Amino acid sequence: MTTFSQVYAALRRKNKGQYALLAGCSFFSVLLITAYACMMRSPTILTVLPEGGDSRKQVMMVFVLAVIGCAVFTAYAAGLFFRQKSRETGVFLALGASQKQLRRELGKELAVISLCSCAAGAILGGPLAWAVWQLFRLFLVDSQEMALLSFDPQSYLLSLAFAAYVVGMLFLLGGRSVRRTNIIDIVQESHTSEPIRDVKRWYGWVGILLVVIGALMGYLMPSFFVTVLRWYPPEGLTAVFYLPALIGLYMMLLHTVVNGWRKRHKYRDIIATSMMKFQGRQTVRNMLVMTLLIAGAYFASFYAPMLNTSSAYSFSTRPVDFEYHWRNDQNWPERKEVESLAEEYDVDITSWTQTGAAILAGDGYVQVEQDNGALGTTYTDEYREIASGATFFSESAWNALTGQNIDLAPGTCANVLDDDGGSDYISGGDVTLVTNMVTGARLSVTPAEPLCFTMLLGSYVLDDADYETLTAGLTDLWRETWVFFNVADVEASYPFADALFNEIVDRSGPEIEVFDAWDPVIREQEIAEKGSYDYDSEEYLAANSLAVIDYDQRDTSDFRNYWLYMPQFRVLDQNDFVTTMAVFLVLFIFIALICFAAVIVIAFTRCMTIALTNARVYDDLRHLGAPNRYLFRSVKGQVSKVFLVPAIVGTAVISAFYLMIMYFNDNRFTPGEFAGMAACAAVIAVLSAVLYGVYRFTRRSVCRQLGIRPGR
Repeated sequence: MTTFSQVYAALRRKNKGQYALLAGCSFFSVLLITAYACMMRSPTILTVLPEGGDSRKQVMMVFVLAVIGCAVFTAYAAGLFFRQKSRETGVFLALGASQKQLRRELGKELAVISLCSCAAGAILGGPLAWAVWQLFRLFLVDSQEMALLSFDPQSYLLSLAFAAYVVGMLFLLGGRSVRRTNIIDIVQESHTSEPIRDVKRWYGWVGILLVVIGALMGYLMPSFFVTVLRWYPPEGLTAVFYLPALIGLYMMLLHTVVNGWRKRHKYRDIIATSMMKFQGRQTVRNMLVMTLLIAGAYFASFYAPMLNTSSAYSFSTRPVDFEYHWRNDQNWPERKEVESLAEEYDVDITSWTQTGAAILAGDGYVQVEQDNGALGTTYTDEYREIASGATFFSESAWNALTGQNIDLAPGTCANVLDDDGGSDYISGGDVTLVTNMVTGARLSVTPAEPLCFTMLLGSYVLDDADYETLTAGLTDLWRETWVFFNVADVEASYPFADALFNEIVDRSGPEIEVFDAWDPVIREQEIAEKGSYDYDSEEYLAANSLAVIDYDQRDTSDFRNYWLYMPQFRVLDQNDFVTTMAVFLVLFIFIALICFAAVIVIAFTRCMTIALTNARVYDDLRHLGAPNRYLFRSVKGQVSKVFLVPAIVGTAVISAFYLMIMYFNDNRFTPGEFAGMAACAAVIAVLSAVLYGVYRFTRRSVCRQLGIRPGR
């Protein structure tokens, strides 16, 4: 070796493990962010995630957590790399090498490591997302929408931005490591610690209190702004109210690392505890990132079991096997045609109920918005005698459909809630004035006690005489026919249900090719005021990320979930649910996998650094006579805190937060939500077992690196 570059290369070959760790961490981080960004910005995903909807916000929230986690992870890996490299840097400076020489050689290394690893991660991120998606299609669920997966090239801008951060961060830390002038400090850097200052025991309980306060404020403040202040704040402002929860998490983790939650012998674990304290700041930062990622991963993984279980419960508890309704100007199949179709598929119809209904206008309050620019939007409530339209039944029609026996007093009107008396936010609320939009006839009514029947949620019921008076003169455009019927063997009736559904769609006219927020009453008003109705325009719907109903796309989630006249066939809904919601389910499962993969890699890397950082300490303890059992207990104490504490805290926090969301949705827990929460508990049990298995594997790897026999 005759040149400085050759000596530098020789040291690089000797320490190739450090270079491989840095390159691997950079590659893995960019790979995960690229795969996530490609999936999140895919046109296939965006078409089923409405703009401003909760699902899209959840996807973005977990993406932010993943970016923060991977950013901290790569910064930690880079910091560890330069700490380990500091000794040789100091020796070179002591031997007379100039900072310029070191900067040039280090720049070459970082350029190769950062550019190659980031480029590989960015290039392979898209194929990884595509491959995982295809595996889901092959082994889990497939649908018409899933076959149309495509990626937006602009999604790679997010990947490039993160890769630029990684490259910039490496060069920044590398330049800083060379610019220092105190050679002794540089040589000893790899042996210096980052201890935590004294942490009081009240940190733990105050941390828990802050987590509770932050969760409540973050979740409830958006509703407070909208319902109390009548203000739609700028996007992202409400996220600030979650900050106390983040501070509380940090305090809880500090308390756990330094003090623990159990009283212990003062000297029994002094070695393991002291080593954790000396590396405390690094350890707590990693644990905080892992806790957030685990919380995000569970939040995403709860989506599928909660949705599937609660929907299955809803389908199974329907009192009627088949329901469909049509506007009377449509030529939909009636009883004889349905019975003829049932005979073809050997289906026995055991009951049939058919009644009429009417679309009438109700009064109420509407929101009039005022745009305040960067400050957001405010609104005021204005009372209008004609606020919106809804389906109205007579009490005799209601009794025939539901099997109930109500007798409304003349001049009263009852709105319909779900079977448990909830979901009033979906119902139109009480009305006091009902209007016939054809004749202009009006009737003042007094709200009666709400009725309960989920399949007719959002409709209204009038006294028979009032109904006949008020609906006189209505044309077929404002009248509907509702049909309820049952079959002898519902589980065997799927081919019949599918054929009837397709027959209904095929015989539907373009005038009812509309999504469920389409309102004929509001349409008539807007056409009179400005000559058009926004919801009639496909361009308007697409621009505002609203469902565009297309009869040719009848098997998509948009059509099945949002068509105004979508039938409710129990067997069809049960059998096609997973296919209909495939994009939603697979997207959130994919997100959960990405987050859990990041957690496992971060935890394994951090735990393996224990072996690298504390190897001399454990060797000294061994020479001082410490038995293998003591050494193993010390390793176990450190690894368990790094690995299991974030898992326990993250799981507990997100479980409590999810329960809070379920309750505040309707100020109660429904039977369907109880079933969904039981399914989520099963998911926690399975994934916790997986994480525990990875923890055991990591612990054995650390012990092997330190020459300690596990479990002895």
